[in-house]
Amino acid sequence: MDKPQSATNVESSPEEERKARFVKYTIAMSVRMICIILGVFLEGWAMWVAFAGAIFLPYFAVVIANAPGRSSATARVTSPAKSISADKFRIVDDQ
Repeated sequence: MDKPQSATNVESSPEEERKARFVKYTIAMSVRMICIILGVFLEGWAMWVAFAGAIFLPYFAVVIANAPGRSSATARVTSPAKSISADKFRIVDDQ
């Protein structure tokens, strides 16, 4: 076994990761509300751009919020390889 695994090399806790996703999603939904408000007051092509942003932003907000961060792409967990040689086994016959 090259190196023992450790839980301390994990980049962020699930709670921190959840908080980061929540912040990203909240920002995206705030931008969506701004798009809706602007769409009501604008005219012409700007109105259509604002409403398109309001319509498509929820999908992109979920994708962006749930996208893996930099740390999860680099962290790899491997299980240690265990082996037992045949001479360690013994046969017990209780007949």
